[in-house]
Parts: sequence; structure tokens; C-alpha cells
Amino acid sequence: MERYWNKEIECMSREDMKKLQDARLVAQVKHVYENVKYYRDLMDKKGVKPEDIKGTDDLHKLPFLSKADLREGYPYGLLAKPLSECVRIHSTSGTTGKRVVAFYTQNDVDMWEECCARAITAAGGTNEDVVQVAYGYGLFTGGMGVHGGSHKVGCLTLPMSSGNTERQIQFMQDLGATILCCTPSYAAYLGEALHDMGLTPDDIKLKAGIFGAEPWTEEMRHSIEESLGIKAFDIYGLTESSGPGVAFECCEQSGMHINEDNFIPEIIDPDTGEVLPEGEVGELVFTSITKEAFPLLRYRTRDLCVLSRKKCSCGRTLIKMAKPKGRSDDMLIIRGVNVFPSQIETVLIEQGYSPNYLIEVDRVNNTDTLDVSIEMNPDKFSDKVKDVQKEERALAGAMKDMLGINPKVHLVSPKSIARSEGKAVRVIDKRKLHD
Repeated sequence: MERYWNKEIECMSREDMKKLQDARLVAQVKHVYENVKYYRDLMDKKGVKPEDIKGTDDLHKLPFLSKADLREGYPYGLLAKPLSECVRIHSTSGTTGKRVVAFYTQNDVDMWEECCARAITAAGGTNEDVVQVAYGYGLFTGGMGVHGGSHKVGCLTLPMSSGNTERQIQFMQDLGATILCCTPSYAAYLGEALHDMGLTPDDIKLKAGIFGAEPWTEEMRHSIEESLGIKAFDIYGLTESSGPGVAFECCEQSGMHINEDNFIPEIIDPDTGEVLPEGEVGELVFTSITKEAFPLLRYRTRDLCVLSRKKCSCGRTLIKMAKPKGRSDDMLIIRGVNVFPSQIETVLIEQGYSPNYLIEVDRVNNTDTLDVSIEMNPDKFSDKVKDVQKEERALAGAMKDMLGINPKVHLVSPKSIARSEGKAVRVIDKRKLHD
């Protein structure tokens, strides 16, 4: 029998949900216009006033927000509440030193935990479960989000954070963890480590996993389910709107239900900004209608996907989003970290290299790899292995400081990376993540 954390909302009729969204959107637009000068200026420039927004049918009249706007407004430019009313900050990694910083009031944290509680319950979680949280804690939203949701459901929560795999498996065994929350690549690694330790899924009590923060395939899902003996559920979120829990997968595993009482989704043409009809592939846009401290209206996620209101066997009426099929910008998600080519270019310029480079991303044994080939400057060219290795280590360290993950750096001879008459090819992504 399907369980719901908040059946009234999760199974609400479309008519009642629209009424709720209309009222919340009107109030949110007024709140943002009165308290966020940056967005007020965007609305004024477009000739839109709060009174022009009567409900969701008028959503298209509002201007978009992008990650560039968030960086331009860093750190307080989009803050809609006094700092005295904010209780938490989370952040994404920055492309050139500027990060996206999101603020939370206590009501924002409560809303976020409510969304994660729905996700945990949809995965079969109850107050009888032991939830092992192996997402990273800190500025990254993953750990704190599902941690709070687990508390709300009443689960015994293990705040393991990421890494220390042997201890993860030891606690999994000793404390009888039943639900695992982490990135899919780390779940796959845990499955391999379990096998390497001479153990099988029968030696642990896991029944489900809630995995997100990076793209993963159906093939990877089946592999994880087999290696850990679980049912693997997808979860979607982004720091800008709260974190994991914006959308979650149910037992049908055919897309993620969006928590529409908090987030209004749209699909737009990434080139024209035109709103597309249901069922068409386009860029996902979210409007936060309950977030107080950092409320984003029409935020362009750059994720490409499809929305569907097809009836779901789980009984939920919340609209579904398919797994993102790619992105409309050049951002890569590698081991749960947002990586832009511009970050690597910044490091190269700072280190005195010309920006002739090639990024290759692959997935080996369910773990993302990042290789960066960089042309040596003619005046720095050396055929001495020790000299080259020293420079490679220095560049790798600088990139790790910028990206937060370890790349493998390869210095190559000048003019050895192929040139293009058109747009330079900077990234080769060999991962088969999308259809």
C-alpha cells in the first residue's frame, strides 16, 4: 500500500492545487517586489507590476532569473528577509570565485525538510527506519536536506557524510541501516566495496536508496539495486531553490513528482524563452512560491527535460518531471559537483598558460573521471619528464582548489590540440547519461 507524508497535498486535485498556487504566487510576487531591489528593477524594466499578476496564468509576464543574476547579486542582492530572520546559508561552488549563496529562514528550512520527508516516505520510509546519510554535509545542500527530512519522518538518522567507506559499511551492518542517501556514484562504489569485503546484500538490511546530485542512467540504477539489494529512487533539487526534495521519485519510478505547492515548474524554449506545452522537451524553469529569504521567480535551471501530468499508479497528482536529458549551458556535473570550463580556463590564465585545453569526462566503474589536456607554452616547453610532472601536479592542485574535485592533468606539446574554425571544442563527455 502506497504511503504518503502529506496526502492532502500530494493527492490534491488539479483545481485545488491551482487555487493554492495562484494565491501563493500573488503573495510571493508582492513580497519579492517590495523587498528585492534587484528583481524589482527587472520587473520595472519589463513594465510589470505586482498587481498585473493575478495567478499562475500570468506567470509568463515575469522576467527570468539566471545563475548570472545570482552571481551579480552576490552575496545579499537577492535577499528578501533581514539577516536577523535568516538561520542558515548554503552555497554552490563558484566558477570564478563568486558562488551562489542561498539563505534560509526557519520556515524555509521547515518547508525543505517537509519536501524531503515526502521523498523518504515515497521510498518506503517510516519512523521504524534507519536512514544513513552519506551525502556531504556543510555548504553542500545534500546532507542537511535529507537529514532534516529523515528527522521529520522520525527515522533514526546516521549523519555519516561522504567517504570512509569501510566505516560506512560497518555502521550499515552494526546499526541496521535500511535507507541509504548519497550520490548514485558513491552508492555504486559502496556496492563494489561490499563485494570486495566478501559480503553480499544479505549481510545488510538496506531496502531502499535515495540518490541524486548527479546524472545517472537506468543501467546504473539496475546495477546499484542488484549490488546493494535495494530499490533505488531518484531525487532532484538545486541549491538556488532549496536543495534536494524539489522533486522525488515514487514506487512507479517513471519520473519525479514536483512539490507543486512550493515550486511552480515551466518548460521553455531555451533560445526564445517561449513557454512550451506539456510533453515537449525544453529548459526547466522554477518559481519558488513559499521560500521567504531567497525566493526566486522564474529561475532558469538550464536542465532540459519533459513535464507530464499522466496519471500515476502511486495516486499522487503532483506533476512529474523526467530525468534531465542534458543542459542548455556548458555546465558539467561531475561527482555531484558543478564544473564549468570557464573555471579551468581561469586557473590556466592565472598560472600563465594560454587557454588551449581539452576536457574529457568519462565514467569508469560507475565513478566519474575528469582529464584535462593542456598545451604547454612554447617558452615553457620541456621534454624532461620531471619538469612536466611537477607542472602537472601544480596545475592539478590549483584546479582542485577551484573545483573541489581532483582532475588528472596532462601537459601536451604546443599546438597539439586540434583547432576549429568555428566554436572551439573544449569538452568531450563520454558518459552515456541520456537517451
